[in-house]
Amino acid sequence: MHSELGEFELIQRFFKTRAEAMPSPDGQSIALGIGDDCALIKPHSEEEIAITTDMLVEGRHFFANANPEWLGHKALAVNLSDLAAMGAKPLGFTLAIALPHADLGWLEAFSNGLFAVAQKYSCPLIGGDTTAGPLNICITAFGSIPLGKAIKRSGAIAGDEIWVSGSVGDARLALAALRHELHLSTIDLQTIELRMHQPTPRVDLGICLRGIASAALDISDGLLGDLKHILKQSKVDAEIFLDRIPKSVTLQHQSEAIQNQFAACGGDDYEICFTAHPEQCNAVNEISKKLHIAITHIGNVKTMQSAEASIQLLNKNGEALSVTETAGLLKSFDHFA
Repeated sequence: MHSELGEFELIQRFFKTRAEAMPSPDGQSIALGIGDDCALIKPHSEEEIAITTDMLVEGRHFFANANPEWLGHKALAVNLSDLAAMGAKPLGFTLAIALPHADLGWLEAFSNGLFAVAQKYSCPLIGGDTTAGPLNICITAFGSIPLGKAIKRSGAIAGDEIWVSGSVGDARLALAALRHELHLSTIDLQTIELRMHQPTPRVDLGICLRGIASAALDISDGLLGDLKHILKQSKVDAEIFLDRIPKSVTLQHQSEAIQNQFAACGGDDYEICFTAHPEQCNAVNEISKKLHIAITHIGNVKTMQSAEASIQLLNKNGEALSVTETAGLLKSFDHFA
């Protein structure tokens, strides 16, 4: 249902009223929330503020007929995933959204999905903007980290182990099914589709990894392609056991080629890939038990052998795979490709 609702009425009805009902995550960090020219964040003396921005564009990041409630969920979840990768606790977020028209039903569903995630992770909406235009959603999220405890991409060293949370490849499998690139049963598609549309940001995991992980990032563009960012910034290489990359039962029903392709570089997983010293193995396993999240050791950090960081893929016997066997597995999603 379209409406003549104006910009400020739209903001008030679907966003400002609900934002004002949410408490500040700790009662102090958000000094001034939504409703003024700027929000004010008041950091504690012994913390740093983490800031991340993600944009979702119709036709590029989601289908034109995407479920608006799922879209609201994902728009905030992918930003919280970035905070999680640095070990940040969510503080608040801003929302900038361009809308082709003011569709009240769409806005109600979108805001429901958005605020469900905001409530779950105590991350209030503190400002933003709306305008008319092609559907485009841009969120900036803010988080707090104890001073000096941020988990950066640049901290991996030779000898560290490489870990990944959960399983990877399901979002790409769901996309392939929705694009009719392959066939999945209705039950199988329903089992994995929410991995693509409603990802779970690993916020608690990121916080628990402070002081344990030497480097980390969230997996948005594909496991191995994203891992390359850690390697480049840390100036190291890596070896990865291809068969250790964790896959769901649904993905394991596919051919070995599809399993490897989707798990290695599928994207949209929003799990955490991190490195840690081998002495932290027990601590990682304890975190896994505490949070009820599978965390899998998939490889090791190696000394850099050339001017460019590289990943060597190994089979289950520890033997290096050939160039032919690894073709296409080290790529990641490119927003301009």
